[in-house]
Amino acid sequence: MTRDISDILKTNGFKITSTRLAILKVFSSDCKPINAEYIHDKLKKEKVNIVTIYRTLISFENAGIIKRVDMQKDSVYYELAGHHHHHIICTDCGMVESFDGCDLDNLSKEVLKSSNNFSLINKHSLELFGLCKKCCKN
Repeated sequence: MTRDISDILKTNGFKITSTRLAILKVFSSDCKPINAEYIHDKLKKEKVNIVTIYRTLISFENAGIIKRVDMQKDSVYYELAGHHHHHIICTDCGMVESFDGCDLDNLSKEVLKSSNNFSLINKHSLELFGLCKKCCKN
């Protein structure tokens, strides 16, 4: 796993540091969108400064290693880039479930037909919000 993470850093022109490796390991071990505070908590033993985490996240985002996920919360959430998927988020308990697929081709055509100002859609984000089964029962 460390070798794969090192390769990600090398490929994107980053110097391999213990902090960068540790931050990417947190992303690799968690299959849900996470924020800087979560990473800081996970790296308590390594005593990584929260400002360093924020700076690293911005660098990783600019390099395309991670991407933002709109969780409609006060904090910015990220996940590893590369696998195209979306999320269903419970507005009550915060549970997150990933799902693959969206009919973007058809939706894009319809949106562009009705647009007066756009001729191309080159990326998108789709997050769905509702109540999970457990919260619906409560």
